[in-house]
Parts: sequence; structure tokens; C-alpha cells
Amino acid sequence: MTADAMTNQVERVELTTGYTISRLLKGGWHLAGGHGKVERDQAIADMAAFVEAGITTFDCADHYIGVEQLIGDFRAAFPTLAPLVQVHTKFVPDLAALATMNRDYVVGIIDRSLARLGVERLDLVQYYWWDWRVPGAVETAQVLHDLMKQGKIARLGVTNFNTDQFAQLIDAGIPFAAHQLQYSLLDCRPDWKMNAYCQRHGVRLLTYGHLLGGFFSPAWLGKPEPKGPFENRSWTKYKLIIDEFGGWDLFQRLLQALQRVGDRHGVGIGEVAVRWTLDRPNVAGCIIGATSTRHLARNVRIFDFALTREDRAEIALVTDDRRGPAGDCYELESDRNGPHGRIMRYNQNEANQKPAA
Repeated sequence: MTADAMTNQVERVELTTGYTISRLLKGGWHLAGGHGKVERDQAIADMAAFVEAGITTFDCADHYIGVEQLIGDFRAAFPTLAPLVQVHTKFVPDLAALATMNRDYVVGIIDRSLARLGVERLDLVQYYWWDWRVPGAVETAQVLHDLMKQGKIARLGVTNFNTDQFAQLIDAGIPFAAHQLQYSLLDCRPDWKMNAYCQRHGVRLLTYGHLLGGFFSPAWLGKPEPKGPFENRSWTKYKLIIDEFGGWDLFQRLLQALQRVGDRHGVGIGEVAVRWTLDRPNVAGCIIGATSTRHLARNVRIFDFALTREDRAEIALVTDDRRGPAGDCYELESDRNGPHGRIMRYNQNEANQKPAA
């Protein structure tokens, strides 16, 4: 399949007035460590291949070590492709920095992102605050809003807030375009109340976790339950989600259903899982973590088929037996003493690092 052919297949959506993104976004977390060695030159070449295939929107973060700089290096190496790209980054201050948060910290991180990416304005900055028991979450968001008014940020979003937390920011009069959160066939916590709240306030969802770090794959079909320790951070994280969903046997039933659906459409388990999420109400785009172009042709096949009523019913026969995950968005992960919270890395932003030259 040629790049031109793939480009024509990738759906696009208007996230806000006059601003469109590809409905598949290239994730950056997998390039930040914990998923094998990253070869800089190959990672940059891979970015070009994604853009040429029509996946022009990249997701990264200030605390994804080295990823903003990689995207900036890609932009410099491919000046004809750079104008086609939308880069969504994050502002995630270190947990240890929350108690002493001030305007200079915020400005320093945003200026560092601008310098690393080699741009004059950030397309979208997605905000997170680790611990709402520490005062300052709303005030910090207001500083980001000030930087938006100054032109350093084009749009604001949030990531991984629960509904009550997000409501405090909305009530403060801060405009948000998107909420990035975990949403998949296994994890439907946004359906409880977050998605309805976002729809009422004109906020679109950008989602991750649809492939469960690779567990949604025929490689796991019919295999005994893995016990760990796992070779990468994604498997560690998403095996916990499988446990919350209902355990390995229920997950195997879901893999079997997805395999049957995929066979009917000539696609794989992962493509069916992502298509299901893309079709959920208010979902603007799905973030696909990728360390290479190995699955790129399969990724764009997501736009070649549509799930039928019968497909959805077959999948629902399994998912209706779920036990969880329960609660609002990211509440399990926010418990630092629980199994989901204990695997988090809370202080990766290197807040005292000066902006790149």
C-alpha cells in the first residue's frame, strides 16, 4: 500500500473551529523509555512515514523524556512535512513541585516545550495536576490560560481528571478543547459521567489504551495468563486493567469475539478494538502508541471497515459481563497506595532544567 493511498483513508475531524486533526494520533509515551531502546534517527524517519500516511497529529508530553525534542528534530529534518503536523503536548508538573508551584515554573516548562519542539506556539497543551489535596490546581490552569491569551498556546486541554476536578476548572471560566483519557472496550469509565459532562461543555475526547499495550492481539489468544514481571511498562499497566475488567478468562472470551468480528471484515483484533472506540460518542481521536512503523499499514485499515449491529452485539455479549474498572476516570490510578498508583512515575519533569538552546 502506498503512502498516497493510505493518506486518503485516514479520517480527520475538526477538534475546534478551524483546527483539524487526524483521528488516529501517533503517541509518544512509548518513545520515553521502558519499551526498549529508541534509535533517534529511526524514530525521526518513522515520524515522517506516519505523516505521509495521513497520521499527522502527534501526542507527547513535557515529562515524556526526550520525546518533545525528538519531534522538534523531526520538524527540522523534514521541513516540508513539518507544516502538516499538529503536536499535542502536556503540562504535568512534578508531584514534588505542586506545593511550591508558581508562575515562573509554568512559564519555564511551556518555554522549554516551545524550544524543544521548535515552534512559536503550542497547538494544544493538556494539563494534569497529580494531587488535588495540594492547593493550586485552578490557579495553575489560569496561568496556562494567560499564556494562551499571550499566544504561546493555541488551545488548552486536560488529561486524566475526574469529573469533579474538571468541573472546578470549567467553573473557573477556562476554555478547554479536549480531555485526554483512557477509554477502551475494557475501560468504559468515561461512560459513567465524564463523557456526558464533556459533551455539555463542548469538550471532545482524545483517548488512549485501546490496544491495552499490545494485549489486544492474536499473540495472546488462547495463551495462559501471564504473571509478570513484564518486559515493558505498558503490559504492567494494562494487565491490571484486564484484572479489573474481569480477569483473564473473560478477556480470552473477548479476544475470541474480536477475532471473529475481524475475520468477517478482513482485519485484526486490534483494528476492531480501535474502531469500537473511535465510534463512541464525542471521541475525536484515538492515540496509538508506536515505537516503529511495523503496524502502520494495519493502523490505517481501521478506516476501511465499519462495525455492524451484529458485530457490536457479539462484542457486547462479552463486555456486558465486566466487573470493572469501577468509578470515575483515573480514580484507581490516583490512589498512590493502590496497585495502579504504585507503578506511576511522579517526578519526571526535571523542573529545574533550563529550556533547550
